[in-house]
Amino acid sequence: MDTVFAAAAAGDNTARTLTITLFLVFVAATLGITIWASRQTKTATDFYAGGRSFSGFQNGMAIGGDYMSAASFLGIAGIIALYGYDGFLYSIGFLVAWLVALLLVAELLRNSGRYTMADVLAFRMRQRPVRTAAAVSTITVSIFYLLAQMVGAGALVALLLGIRPGTTFLGMDADAAKIATIIMVGALMIIYVTVGGMKGTTYVQIVKAFLLMTGALVMTLLVLAHYKFNLSALLGDAAATSGKGDAFLEPGLRYGVEVAGNATQTFYNKVDLLSLGIALVLGTAGLPHILIRFYTVPTAKAARKSVLWAIGIIGTFYLFTLALGFGAAALVGGEAITAQDKAGNTAAPQLAQALGADFFGGDLGGATLLAIIAAVAFATILAVVAGLTLASSSSLAHDFYANVIKRGEASERQEVRVARISAFVIGAISIALSIFAQNLNVAFLVALAFAVAASGNLPAILYSLFWKRFNTSGAVWAIYGGLLSAVLLVFFSPVVSGAPTAMFPGQDWQWFPLSNPGIISIPLGFLAGWIGTIVSKENDEEKYAELEVRALTGHGAH
Repeated sequence: MDTVFAAAAAGDNTARTLTITLFLVFVAATLGITIWASRQTKTATDFYAGGRSFSGFQNGMAIGGDYMSAASFLGIAGIIALYGYDGFLYSIGFLVAWLVALLLVAELLRNSGRYTMADVLAFRMRQRPVRTAAAVSTITVSIFYLLAQMVGAGALVALLLGIRPGTTFLGMDADAAKIATIIMVGALMIIYVTVGGMKGTTYVQIVKAFLLMTGALVMTLLVLAHYKFNLSALLGDAAATSGKGDAFLEPGLRYGVEVAGNATQTFYNKVDLLSLGIALVLGTAGLPHILIRFYTVPTAKAARKSVLWAIGIIGTFYLFTLALGFGAAALVGGEAITAQDKAGNTAAPQLAQALGADFFGGDLGGATLLAIIAAVAFATILAVVAGLTLASSSSLAHDFYANVIKRGEASERQEVRVARISAFVIGAISIALSIFAQNLNVAFLVALAFAVAASGNLPAILYSLFWKRFNTSGAVWAIYGGLLSAVLLVFFSPVVSGAPTAMFPGQDWQWFPLSNPGIISIPLGFLAGWIGTIVSKENDEEKYAELEVRALTGHGAH
């Protein structure tokens, strides 16, 4: 028995050394890119939009890098590993959402704006109320999304350092180590944004997208090779090891669950599934950190091309998540996954460890592949949090400071300085909130961010681009109406209190029965925008005509 423990400890130490080394190499490389980019960042356009110098392919890679977050890699693989068929709903929803972004938003937004989502909304309206609302919405959505990335980082590091409940590392228990990691990731993301701006962040995202696709492809091939490319054997093994039998391969294990003898709860479960689907499909077109990526290309054609590249990259990746999720269920097992992390966020790295031991020999092989995949996952988290922080700090500086407080009189230098200060503030808020959200699955947290984005931002963007009568009052009502309804419903839902997996499991102020508010808050956002428009007499048809020409042709775009 002592020999077994000694071998396990040796394997843990090897994994730690390898992981820390690889992680430090990656951080050093990305900081190098960031410092190089900072020397190219001379104007506000460079800081916010990378000088509009990226090609469609480069921007497509960067969008993929922004979108394939910890939720995609860690969260979806974890949900599939624990709930089988139902987990794949996230992959489908996240991918289909791109069609909405491509068909309704990408090209028009690129032609109409400069740096932020609010540039489009405020074009034919009163600047100050609309830009204030847009800044509030951007920061709220970004913080929800940042929570997911930070929680993923905490879970990942606990696994890498071999910290399980009841064990310690450098005197820290598992919870303290997760908190320390969240603080460290937050500090790194602030450095990326404040030093490198959009250029640095974009190059980090391109590198990370390449690493993530390569890592996921290698793991997918190893899983399939383990089963001699027999998908039926893989699925059968996953169902058997999951402990849930055939139900693992059928819908209804997590969403739309039928509760015998309780028709009300069954109804709520079905509606919750519908709510999740609506939020996933409509959310992407309202995500501020995705929308600002359309400004980094020189033409509308390049914006379209970048979305097509992104769809190809992201779609391929989501096919890989099937193999990763079912592979983790079959080769690691649900019990081992939840023993390490209750929400399943470490399923993909644990699968890497199992595959490494299987194909490359023993603990050292497992430790090596785990270290490589973990470094890739870290790359994912760091790149995405940098993109999110850039979107929210840009909005605070460009929309709120320059156009609301300074009424358009701020110099570019002042604006960029405020953006850098904002990155510190937003980073600090995200770090504080993430510490309370560690029990939640990261894909689930991102679905909440999608619901908030689709409720607050999407109605205002679509009305602004397509409705001639839309006005300032409508935009403000749409953003605040959708945003407040989504955030309040989440606050009073089982996500925050009243459930064992809630952010505050010991408290109970829950009265809203659904986990995702999309089905209520998204229609409320559209309704609020319509009512706000109708009750106001303001109507500038000339300005709408100008916006329409600009959106469709690119004439006059910056």
